[in-house]
Amino acid sequence: MDTNHHISETEDEGKSLNFIEQIIEEELAEGKNEGRVYTRFPPEPNGYLHIGHATSICLNFGLAAKYQGKCNLRFDDTNPVKEDVEYTDSIQEDIQWLGFEWEGKVRYASDYFDQLYEWAEQMILQGKAYVDDQTAEEISAGRKTINEPGVNSPYRNRSVEENLDLFRRMRKGEFPEGSKVLRAKIDMSSPNMLMRDPIMYRILFNKHHRTGDKWCIYPMYDFTHGQSDYLEGITHSICTLEFEVHRPLYNWFLDQLTHTEYRPRQIEFARRNLNYTVMSKRKLLELVQKGYVSGWDDPRMPTISGLRRRGYTPESIRAFAEKVGVARREIVVDIALLEYCIREHLNKTAPRVMAVLHPVKVVLDNYPDQTEMVEIENNPEDASAGMRKVPFSRELYIERDDFMENAPKKFFRLTPGGEVRLKGAYIIKCERVEKDAEGNITLIHCSCDMESKSGSGTEASNRKVKGTLHWVSASEAIDAEVRLYDRLFKDEDPAGHKDVDFKEFINENSLEILKGCKLEPGLKEAKPGDRFQFQRLGYFCVDKDSQPESLVFNRTVGLKDTWAKLKN
Repeated sequence: MDTNHHISETEDEGKSLNFIEQIIEEELAEGKNEGRVYTRFPPEPNGYLHIGHATSICLNFGLAAKYQGKCNLRFDDTNPVKEDVEYTDSIQEDIQWLGFEWEGKVRYASDYFDQLYEWAEQMILQGKAYVDDQTAEEISAGRKTINEPGVNSPYRNRSVEENLDLFRRMRKGEFPEGSKVLRAKIDMSSPNMLMRDPIMYRILFNKHHRTGDKWCIYPMYDFTHGQSDYLEGITHSICTLEFEVHRPLYNWFLDQLTHTEYRPRQIEFARRNLNYTVMSKRKLLELVQKGYVSGWDDPRMPTISGLRRRGYTPESIRAFAEKVGVARREIVVDIALLEYCIREHLNKTAPRVMAVLHPVKVVLDNYPDQTEMVEIENNPEDASAGMRKVPFSRELYIERDDFMENAPKKFFRLTPGGEVRLKGAYIIKCERVEKDAEGNITLIHCSCDMESKSGSGTEASNRKVKGTLHWVSASEAIDAEVRLYDRLFKDEDPAGHKDVDFKEFINENSLEILKGCKLEPGLKEAKPGDRFQFQRLGYFCVDKDSQPESLVFNRTVGLKDTWAKLKN
């Protein structure tokens, strides 16, 4: 299977190796694992994936592709309390949307529950595991602190026969939750707290989304992960840095249970944290459950589904992961880099269209009562995109901000007596305005230089004026709702303030909904997921809520990074 179809053969030429690639190439040179490279992406199905997971996906699948290897998708479904099929489905969709395909079938840790149970019994028989009747609080207290050795459980020296009997009865459901656990017998004085007799199994009377009621005891992550890697033939288990302290335990379990030359190797890299957001699934779930956002795919969320709905492309997220790179220490990435990546991609690929978000009507008093078609390029960055025809008529809409009665000196848009060019059409001059009783401008009267049509070949068509405005024909315009999304948090590190709830930093202006926006008629056929540049305004995407009779667009990102100005 082509694990990574979007990566070209020459993509990595000329690039220096990151430290993980250096390790892999050294092992390949030594002939380790018969020259195989086999990675995996092992999400826990307890929430939607976010941009941090996206960079991990790109790393794991990218390594497999670079070294002609394979990459598995394996769900760490060892905790039925928090897991849901909705999450497994969304994770698969996200990975495929990013442009990756996993090797073979989707795998689950629960696929190995029978084998893990057999191995647990084997460890009991070898005197390397025991059933502990202590409470969670007592077990935690017995481990003591990093500065003092732990104390042995009073049940640590139970006989093999008693431990085996109790463990089998645990499996049969004879004991209540929290009454017993199975622990590995390692070293209660180890400086690594995780090696102080870690828990291997706990009792949970919860129906599992795949195994149903078959089990009432479930293995812990540390007992499951390395063994699952081993069973699948994984060569490189790429984890984030917080699992570095778990590596000795990962290796210890493999030492007890495997006796082959092949061994998976755990390698840790640092997380990429993103400013102005939170990356904790628990916190993201809280935002969803308490209604701060509309769901996991709210366009303000850092989830892959949220970014997709907002208009981000797979290419832009892969480019972001590439630019961030792989490091040994944690880094905080400016969200402006992510926004830069989507601008760069959409600038090359998004068709240009005209939309007026805050419309005010303009009437061209000397223009005939007719509709003509003007030609406008679809994308100046892509000559193959061609031209489109846009209706032009006597009555138009322009942006209200593009007119000012008492304009400053460097205001190059429309003013009384001033001239501007309408994009792809004519030069117009403001003659007078009409206002309502409150003094609001309701109509702008202009004259049109009928010789100045863009591309007409006349001398007037080449006449230069300082301002060019976008516009929409009033008679042909279609209405739409436009949602202006901004960053969800006002603080660079909303979760990093001691004694302050991260929700205190929510940006109350992160969503503005505009009704009655006017769009050029060609957008009537736009489908959810279609992306455009609204000329002079930014990049926008058709939302999933959109219907042919009621279009809805989301702002993906502005044309320029204006956030720095807004926050100062």
